[in-house]
Amino acid sequence: MDVKTLLLQQWASCLDEEDWFPPLEKVLECITFEQAIWKPVEGAMNSIWELVCHLLFYKKRLLMRFLGDTANEPQAEDNESTFRLPTETFQNWVETKQEYFYVHRELEKILAKSEHEDLYRQIRGERTLVLEMKSLALHDAYHIGQIVSLSKMQGAWGGK
Repeated sequence: MDVKTLLLQQWASCLDEEDWFPPLEKVLECITFEQAIWKPVEGAMNSIWELVCHLLFYKKRLLMRFLGDTANEPQAEDNESTFRLPTETFQNWVETKQEYFYVHRELEKILAKSEHEDLYRQIRGERTLVLEMKSLALHDAYHIGQIVSLSKMQGAWGGK
């Protein structure tokens, strides 16, 4: 199996194809606005929505850098800032999820269309596409586990 095929499989398992862990699209399917902002202990853990914002930040940054779109590249003072929520409304929760799914799929399209040399091309401010996609897939798996745990703590988890 070549590296591109392996990465595409990892990428799909993070969003919409079940593997060793549930894909994020399935996990977020039944999460309400109230469950998305809930924290078991104030300040000690991030909410589901904060985790989705964090994942979105790094994916959107990679996408914008890959496209050379510096004007729309998200900015943060530090890693902690990447967990910040927009105004807490139901509509913003829906829009955050939609943007996350869109950005994930756009990166998947880029990966699918990439030739061998594209995979190993340096991205401004990042490593190569292959290394960044691999790291983001692992990053997703880690935080999806946290999201599943938070949903279980609330009795919202309907998965196996």
